[in-house]
Amino acid sequence: MQYHKLLEKQIEKTLGGQHKFDPVIQQFLKLVDQSYKNFENEQQLTEHAFLVSEKEYQDILHTLQLQNNIYSQSVKKLKDAIIAHDPQAAAIIDKEDNILINIKAWLEKQIQKRKETEAELIRAKEQAEDGARAKSDFLSVMSHEIRTPLNAIIGIAHLLLQDQLLPSQLENLKALNISAENLLRLINDILDFGKIEEGKIVLAEKNTSLQQLAENIKTAHHIRAAERGNTINMIVDEALPKYVLADEVRLGQILHNLLSNAVKFTRNGVITLQMALQKATADEATVYFSVTDTGVGIEKEKQLLIFDRFTQANVDIAREFGGSGLGLAIVKRLAALYNSDIYLNSEVGHGSTFFFTITFKKGKQEPQQQQAFAGKNDLSGIKVLLVEDVEFNIMVAKKMITNWNGAVDIAENGAIAINKVRQTEYDIVLMDLQMPVMDGYNATQHIRNFNDAIPIIALTASASADILQRTREFGMTDYLAKPFKPGELYEMISKYSRKA
Repeated sequence: MQYHKLLEKQIEKTLGGQHKFDPVIQQFLKLVDQSYKNFENEQQLTEHAFLVSEKEYQDILHTLQLQNNIYSQSVKKLKDAIIAHDPQAAAIIDKEDNILINIKAWLEKQIQKRKETEAELIRAKEQAEDGARAKSDFLSVMSHEIRTPLNAIIGIAHLLLQDQLLPSQLENLKALNISAENLLRLINDILDFGKIEEGKIVLAEKNTSLQQLAENIKTAHHIRAAERGNTINMIVDEALPKYVLADEVRLGQILHNLLSNAVKFTRNGVITLQMALQKATADEATVYFSVTDTGVGIEKEKQLLIFDRFTQANVDIAREFGGSGLGLAIVKRLAALYNSDIYLNSEVGHGSTFFFTITFKKGKQEPQQQQAFAGKNDLSGIKVLLVEDVEFNIMVAKKMITNWNGAVDIAENGAIAINKVRQTEYDIVLMDLQMPVMDGYNATQHIRNFNDAIPIIALTASASADILQRTREFGMTDYLAKPFKPGELYEMISKYSRKA
């Protein structure tokens, strides 16, 4: 009994020594003793707990002070960074309010500005895409509307050249034909430039004779060159492969433009077209092309500008010598399709040399064109359905085919064509794309539902990548771009008709 001496003395004083033998009093004293023990234990625990809590409190306080310092430094760095980016932000951040609230307000403002800017960019992008689509649609319509009558002009000129003519008539007709060809080349330049910018020109490589290409280009410019007192020389390396895989139209377009410029800027001089083998492997050949003239030459400060469209250098030259000013710009972009570039050496009064190199894959078989024209043009026994709505184009194509002993039926629109193919067995269908009532696409789709064997050739005035892809999707066999020459039409019919 350690914890209740005073209580025990008080009991003994009251009861005497009898309490030591009273079990109730003894039990009471035990309970009191246990209570004191419990109290002492709890007191020790409480004191220990207080000491622990005090230490934790000091640790937490220290941590909070460190964090507060870090927080203050971070806020200051954030504030300094924002003000460095936007000095005007200081007026918002340095207000008397909580600095974080001010920074949050500034950030929200910037986010709102960013969203507005992004919305404006999206609108601008959509407007640009709308403009590009409108431009593409315009070029497609213009291509059709201009090439369609030009097809008739060139076709009729070719037909007349086959007749017996007086020398004066022949001279006038050749002038008409050359003018039409020049007009076609100008139209191609304008329309192709738009397609090149939109990335819609894809090289269509096939077996090509560089020797034959050079001869064709020389022939095309011979008369115009002679009128200006010029001589065209052709130097073709005998070591060149007989055939290479090339897009003859685009490669020819490059050389035509360069030779046309040389003729334009030269009078009573010499123009030289050269093709030379630069390097060869078992599968490839790198060919050097150049067109050299003895004409007026180009000033040094203008030499870098003439390949850009609509520069003052181009405008001045076009005004003085004629032309659209697009030729060299197109040449540069067409060469880029071959991963090549155009280079120039020129001296005023001494002429110019334009040159470039292209690496071709070597051709492995005879060109189809030479096979097609191996004998006399004869379509005896061939029955052709011509689907065309323009009277002059009908007249020209029909005249060409009948001159080759072929038979021709006419359908003025796609709906008529469907009925004719159901009722008559044709060897080939020549299908214009744009017609009233039903266009060539839908007509072809209907025909393919009951006849998937007959060759259907699209006659298109817009040979863009999109149009050609669409003709394939609708089931057309091949295409012929307007305006076409008699030989091109004959080759297409001969290639696909079953009896040719």
